[in-house]
Amino acid sequence: MLFRPYQVIYIGGRRVPFTPGLIPRNQERLAKNVSETIMGSLLTPEELQNLARRLLQTERVQGAILWLLQMAIDQVKSDKEQKTARIVADILRDLLGESLPRLLKVLARREDFLEAQINQIFDQILLEFQLNEEQATRLADWLLQVVIPPDVLRLAVIDFLTDRTIQTIDERFREKTSGTYWVVANLFGLRNTLSRLRTYCLDEKDDTNARLQELFQDLQVRDRIKKFLQGISLQNLPIGTVRQLRKTIRENVRNYSQTRGSDLLQGLSESVNWENIAMLLLNRLSNSSVVSVSLEVVSQELALILERYLEKDLEAIVAQAIPILAIDQVIVDRVKSTSPADLEAAIEGIVKNELQAIVSLGGILGFVVGLLQTAFLLFSQYNS
Repeated sequence: MLFRPYQVIYIGGRRVPFTPGLIPRNQERLAKNVSETIMGSLLTPEELQNLARRLLQTERVQGAILWLLQMAIDQVKSDKEQKTARIVADILRDLLGESLPRLLKVLARREDFLEAQINQIFDQILLEFQLNEEQATRLADWLLQVVIPPDVLRLAVIDFLTDRTIQTIDERFREKTSGTYWVVANLFGLRNTLSRLRTYCLDEKDDTNARLQELFQDLQVRDRIKKFLQGISLQNLPIGTVRQLRKTIRENVRNYSQTRGSDLLQGLSESVNWENIAMLLLNRLSNSSVVSVSLEVVSQELALILERYLEKDLEAIVAQAIPILAIDQVIVDRVKSTSPADLEAAIEGIVKNELQAIVSLGGILGFVVGLLQTAFLLFSQYNS
């Protein structure tokens, strides 16, 4: 009668009493009572907090985080469609092409923008920089071969010796000289000589270049330039000049960063193939032994951070999680959706011995009551 019959039985359109059994007939109320009992006595908020603490122990959390990080690295290695590389490329492109230029424009407004860094570069690199012998030799050769070769110097002489320039030199030479030079200047003058020099440079190109090359060798121009370059050093300048130069460099860098720094970064970002850089970066990180060794340290630190957070807010988290999980409604729905046969089997599986004890006790009590009743009837007949 507790469990059976499972369904309502009708005879002549009227429901037979005690159908269905007691538990199937009150299954919905039983489900609510079971849910209230479990949530009120077993799965209380305190028990759920203790369960969460046991579940979220630091060692378990660290192991889970380490597993996730290793899975992420394995996913990056096996990413044939290069989705991760495209995401990293977009991040780098936005960082250098959009975010960093805006940040640079804001920071460049400060008076102390890159002051310490520029001063350090100036003091440790520029101030102590000085060409060695090989560098000075190479630079001197470059100047003589590219910047002022004989042909360039010949054209410079031609451009300099215009009619007006020749006339001015001749007049000045006549006015400013004295003695023997005055006699030469006034009797012969320089006009004719300079005019002939210009004509020679124009008409005899190869000979002029050869003469200039010989002049460079005779005057040891290369050695002179090399010695001059080796002697160039900011340390030879006065202290006030060095300080002013350092301040000027810093202001120029700041002004350039304000006006054209963002354009420079944006142009640089557009010219860079970020996907290739992202692929190289990810391949290097995924195969790096340093990253593999660091995973355990990172997972441990993240686990400790999570532990500190849970110590502070675990109670609030569990209180918010209980309505979201709706454990009580899950219990109600589960009990209601269980068929009477399955419910009978489940209850008997739990309290089978207890139910058998009830049946046995009922039999014993019935037997005792029958004996007592028989004895009472016999005693009544005997007295009568």
